[in-house]
Amino acid sequence: MTEQEIEARAQRAVELFKNGYNCSQAVFASCADIYGITDEALALRLSASFGGGMGRMRMVCGAASGMFMLAGLHNGSATPHDNEGKMANYAFVQQLAGEFKGTYGSLICAELLGLAPKGQCDVKLDLDPRPAERTPEYYQKRPCSEMVAEAVRIYLRRVEGIS
Repeated sequence: MTEQEIEARAQRAVELFKNGYNCSQAVFASCADIYGITDEALALRLSASFGGGMGRMRMVCGAASGMFMLAGLHNGSATPHDNEGKMANYAFVQQLAGEFKGTYGSLICAELLGLAPKGQCDVKLDLDPRPAERTPEYYQKRPCSEMVAEAVRIYLRRVEGIS
């Protein structure tokens, strides 16, 4: 895959996000076809729960979660006792996570959005589940568009062996 093709997929993720899909959906759906998931509605449904830091709980960033879902399609094991396969997939996920965290300083949605100080986020299960209204102001104040694009770039460059 060329840098131009990677960038086209990164921009597709931004387009999906700006059309109202969550961060995880944007990343996953922009690349799922590579692995034979050509039904975009299916890709969007599979990744829907990971937006907003997993169900809008502001935990693991949805853009990162989208990368991790793609990693499962790339080299995830479907055999219960395949410890070598699991190890390879976990190592890949850790590499992706390290690069994302190295770029943004965190994997935690609340921290990335400035809603919690870094290193002090805990799980809250009584949050308002309503998605924020998507207005021009929403997109201006959130770093999510850049993060979905960068998550796609990180993922595809790692898969393609591009530094």
